[in-house]
Amino acid sequence: MTLKLEPGTRLVVATHNPGKAKELAEILEGRFELVAAGELSLPEPDETETTFVGNALLKARAAAEASGLIAIADDSGLSVKALEGAPGIYSARWAGPTRDFGAAMRKVEERLDEVGAEDFSAWFTSALAVAWPGGGPAVVVEAEVHGQLSFPPRGDKGFGYDPIFVPEGFTQTFGEMEPAQKDGMSHRARAFVKLKAALL
Repeated sequence: MTLKLEPGTRLVVATHNPGKAKELAEILEGRFELVAAGELSLPEPDETETTFVGNALLKARAAAEASGLIAIADDSGLSVKALEGAPGIYSARWAGPTRDFGAAMRKVEERLDEVGAEDFSAWFTSALAVAWPGGGPAVVVEAEVHGQLSFPPRGDKGFGYDPIFVPEGFTQTFGEMEPAQKDGMSHRARAFVKLKAALL
C-alpha cells in the first residue's frame, strides 16, 4: 500500500492539548479536515516509550484504532543541556496533571540554579507520526530547533515552555512571537516539512 495523504482527508489529531491542536492545524495549512482526540473523547494512552518517536507512534496508533480515522500525533518536549536533556520526554509530566506550565518553567529554573548552570542551551524536539486504522505501517519523522533559555518567562502567545525559549538568531521568546513567525521555524514546522516530503 502506498502511504499517501490526500488533501481533504479527515484526520484525528491525537492530542488533548488545545494549544498543540491549534498549532498543528496551522502547520497543516488547512489541507485536511481535523478533529482533536479530546473532541472525540478518546482515551489518552499512557506514554510508556522512552523516545519522542516511540511516544508519537504510540499516540497515533491508539487514536487511529479508537476513532477508525487516520491519526496524526506529535510528541514533543524541551531538552536542557545543563540538565542532561531533561525534562525531555517528561516535559508534559513536569507540568503535572493540571498542565501547569508556569510551575514547569519554575521547576526548570530551580533545577538550573541547583546545578549552578552557566550554559542555558536548550532545544525543542518534535516527532510527528501518522498511523492508519487497522494497524500496519506508520510514518514518523523528527526535527529539532535549538536556542537558549531566558528567565523570567516572556510572552503569552505560545503554550507550554514557549515563554522561556529564545530560538537561535532571535531575541524574542516563542511566547512573544506571532504564531505565523513561530510556525515558520518551530520544531513542529520542521518535522512537518519532512512529513510532507514523505506523505504528500
